[in-house]
Amino acid sequence: MLELTVNGNRTQVPEHVKTISDVKQHFHIENQAMIVEHNGEILDKSAHTEQEVADGDKVELVQFVGGG
Repeated sequence: MLELTVNGNRTQVPEHVKTISDVKQHFHIENQAMIVEHNGEILDKSAHTEQEVADGDKVELVQFVGGG
């Protein structure tokens, strides 16, 4: 198990979670209108499939929701 801090909450994810895309999939997040911050750095969407996560990393997932 890996321990990550996701949106300020410490959580454990299975070892098969290796990239930011895997993190999003693990938490069932499919919203394309999203900003991802990994260890304090905002990632371009194209990096989500390549950016690896490691034990102790911090990930912020910010979704935009329409309304009115």
